[in-house]
Amino acid sequence: MNSKEVEEKKRLFEKTLEKLDTPAKVQDYLDALGYNHGDTTHSAFKVFLLRKAHCQEGALFAAAALEKQGMPPLLLDLVAVRDTHHVVAVFKAGGKWGAVAKSNYSGLRYREPICETAGELARSYFEDYYNCQGKKTLRSYAVFDLRKSGMEWKYSLKSLRKLDDVLDEQKHFPLLGKKAEKNLRKADWRVVKAGFVGSA
Repeated sequence: MNSKEVEEKKRLFEKTLEKLDTPAKVQDYLDALGYNHGDTTHSAFKVFLLRKAHCQEGALFAAAALEKQGMPPLLLDLVAVRDTHHVVAVFKAGGKWGAVAKSNYSGLRYREPICETAGELARSYFEDYYNCQGKKTLRSYAVFDLRKSGMEWKYSLKSLRKLDDVLDEQKHFPLLGKKAEKNLRKADWRVVKAGFVGSA
């Protein structure tokens, strides 16, 4: 695209964000996107252009939409063992925490704003966070304000892979102790099967 085309696409991007004036609408938009299986980290704008995203890219798009609604662009970084990490965009409504998310697993998406703390919100993902063997893998979380990233996370047409390192460097808080981790029961096979409903 030439510079004129880019500016026109940016105007369309901003108009789209304006229409997504509730977290639920943002989630509906993410649900309609294709799933990106590539090893990329695209900006919110590039997600709009490509019409596909994985969790981190979806979180960046959601953060841009939530910021348009007057909320801070916050990410919740969920860290797992023997599994992939997950990133969601978080928001507060009525003083309670909720989340908007893109995921190939049905249980790792939207969360209603009913959680008292970010830690409680992170724990709400625990039971649905399992690998293909049914092992529950979520272990820690961190909240990160994208305004502190020093990156053009909203409009960049270049790779944002350095954001992975930025998130890794944040202080993460554990979700369970060693004893609890040792005694975890595998997810029921029916729950595992249900988690893949609608996956791409």
